[in-house]
Amino acid sequence: MSESLITKQAISNGLKQVMKEKTFDKVRISDITKACGLNRQTFYYHFQDKYELLHWIFCNEVIVVLTKDLSLDTWSDNLYHLFCILKEQKSFYKNAIKHSFHDEFHDYLFQISTEMFYTIIEQMDEYKQISESDKLFLAKFFANGEVGSIISWINDEIPKSPEEMKDIIVSLVNACKAYAAKRYMAEHS
Repeated sequence: MSESLITKQAISNGLKQVMKEKTFDKVRISDITKACGLNRQTFYYHFQDKYELLHWIFCNEVIVVLTKDLSLDTWSDNLYHLFCILKEQKSFYKNAIKHSFHDEFHDYLFQISTEMFYTIIEQMDEYKQISESDKLFLAKFFANGEVGSIISWINDEIPKSPEEMKDIIVSLVNACKAYAAKRYMAEHS
């Protein structure tokens, strides 16, 4: 791991530590640097502001996990791994989403989930004859359900384990995919 990546990780851990006591909108750069034992100059060498730091955390802990070696065979494992990370750091993500980053987190996750589902749909034989616009519609449909479920789960609105959440989402997506493909083929045969 590079020295820069180690420093960024230390800074992100500092933010997470501070957010155990403060909401994101109340966090100052001096709080973060004090928590991680670095100076302001080091913080600003790596990040423009606390928002860029939060984006970096989401990208490295959420987006990378969902997209790692993405395929039809791996997406459910990636989803499970994401739920494990979110559970481990639930107070941080709940705080970040609730107090100032809900729309950004939703949009970030929605964009990557749409791309993920589109990639999965492209790999499925039963969707080969579906138009690009229909594939995109289906991908957005699945992404909305997944993202809404993830955010509800983070906010403790769905009392399930990471394994249960993964199983529920995978089951629903698979059932919807099978039904949608069957119906589309019946209508266009």
